Amino acid sequence: MVVSAVSILIFLSALSVGVNDAMLRNTVGLFSGHVTGMVTDETVRPLDLKVAGVDAVLKRRFIQGTVGAGSTIRPLTLCLLAPEREKKVTSFHQAIVEGKYPRKGRSQILLSKSLAGELAVDAGDRLLFYPGSGPTYLELEVSGLYHTSNPQLDWKTAFSTLDLLPALELPWTAAIFLSPQSPTASALGILQRQFGQQASFQSWEMTRPDLKQLIDLEYISMGIVIFLVFSVVAIGIACSFIIFIIRNIREYGIIKSMGATHVELSFFVILQVLMMNTLACGAGVILGVVAVESVSMLGGIDISAFTSHNQYFSVSAIILPRLTLFSLFTPPLTALFFSMIAALWPAALIVRWRSAEILRSI
Repeated sequence: MVVSAVSILIFLSALSVGVNDAMLRNTVGLFSGHVTGMVTDETVRPLDLKVAGVDAVLKRRFIQGTVGAGSTIRPLTLCLLAPEREKKVTSFHQAIVEGKYPRKGRSQILLSKSLAGELAVDAGDRLLFYPGSGPTYLELEVSGLYHTSNPQLDWKTAFSTLDLLPALELPWTAAIFLSPQSPTASALGILQRQFGQQASFQSWEMTRPDLKQLIDLEYISMGIVIFLVFSVVAIGIACSFIIFIIRNIREYGIIKSMGATHVELSFFVILQVLMMNTLACGAGVILGVVAVESVSMLGGIDISAFTSHNQYFSVSAIILPRLTLFSLFTPPLTALFFSMIAALWPAALIVRWRSAEILRSI
C-alpha cells in the first residue's frame, strides 16, 4: 500500500506542478511576460532592463482609440511592437490563425478573429483606426487574424508596428521575460532598486491574480489528496500490523516476561513500523521518479482535447510533469508521519496485555 501510494502521489504531484507550469507558460509566454514595466524615462533602453535573471525585454507602446469598418465602430487598444523580435521571444505568433504579423513600413494591423467578425472584415480588408491623440484617423490593412481565448486580447487589443507612429511621445511598456526557473521576486527587486525612479514594475502575480490563485489552489488540492490518501493507508497499516502482532503474540509475551518495559515495547513496535515504511517509501520514491522521467522523455501528456476554450492553454496543452521539493518529498514524509500514528494502536495493544495473560492464551 505504501509503495503504491507514494509512487502514485509523487507522479500526481509532479503532474500538478506540470499543470501549473503549463498555465504560467501559456499566460506569460504568450504575450505579457513575467514582469511588466511602465517606463516614463525615454533615456531608458530595453537593453538596460536586462538584469540578472532576465532573458529578454520587449518594447511596446499602447494607444487607446476606436476602430471602424463601415458603420460599425468598436473601442480598441492598439499595441505597437517589433514583430520580428516578438516572434523570437513570445508564443503569440502561434495564435495567428490567418495571415501574419504586420510588416515594418506598412500601415497594417493584426486583428483578433472575434473582433474581425464584429467588424465584418477579413485578412486583406481595410479599416479605420481613430487614436485618442495624434492624427485624425489611420487607414490600416488587416494583415492577419489571431485567436487566444483570452477576452482581454481577443476583444480589446490589436497589433501594429512601432514605426506606425514614430513621433508619438508616450511612456513605453516593457515586457520582461525571465530565464527558466529564475525567481520572479528576485528580478523584480533588482529592477525596482535600479530603475524605481524611471519606471514602475509589476510581476505576473500582481497583473494576473486569478492565475496566482489557480496555482495556489492546485497545491492546496494536492495537499488535501495526499492527506486523505495516507489517512486511509494508515488505517490499513495499523490493521495489518495488529494482525502481525496477534500472529506473533507468543514472542511479545516472552519479551514482556523477560522484563521489557512498556516504553521499550512501544519503541520496539513503532521502530518496526517506521523501518518497514521507510523501506516502502524509498521504493515508492524510486518508482515515482521513474514514472515522472519516463513521461517527460515521451513528450508529456497532451490534454488539448479538454482545453480548446481555456485561455490558460491557448498555445500549448502539453503537460510535462516536473519534480520539485513539494512533489518529491511531501508524499513520503506524509507517509512516514501517518505510519508513526498508525503504530500507536498496535503499541497500545501490546502495552495493555499482561505477559501472564498472553502466555496462558497460547
